[in-house]
Amino acid sequence: MVDLGAKGKMLETFGEELGKVKGVFAASDPFRLLMESPSFPLEKKRAMLTDLASLLALSNGMGSFLGLLLEKDRIAYLPQIEADYRQLADKLSGIMRAEVTAAVELNDVQRQAILAALEKQTGKKVEVKAEVDPSLIGGLRVEIGGRVFDGSLKTQLKRIEDTLKKG
Repeated sequence: MVDLGAKGKMLETFGEELGKVKGVFAASDPFRLLMESPSFPLEKKRAMLTDLASLLALSNGMGSFLGLLLEKDRIAYLPQIEADYRQLADKLSGIMRAEVTAAVELNDVQRQAILAALEKQTGKKVEVKAEVDPSLIGGLRVEIGGRVFDGSLKTQLKRIEDTLKKG
């Protein structure tokens, strides 16, 4: 699927479409359970999937891919497939995704400064997802490329506490 997306210049489109379908499956347990059920007729599953593809305005390629997953009884693996697809597509596109957690909401200037620093550090285009966790007290926690950089006040206080306990 990643190769098809790259050849057809639809890497991002396919990723977004997989995300939409995954969201529907996550939001509707009855729908997901019917699609995953071995006792529910395949023809009815196909019809439901076709209706879903139409409602979400999915591309023909994505519709065919979902049909293949359904036929091969792999539709239950959709969340993992979507995550793996994103990872491979990002690698092909030269994009890194970063999760930035702060104690308070970041303003636009702060977000841009963090983005610029991460892009300079990695040498790649970075997409930042920002979250708020008041328990950090202050500072930031950044996860990018499988690495965690924790400059939060909570972690620093924990290190001081550990040092004092050790004597």
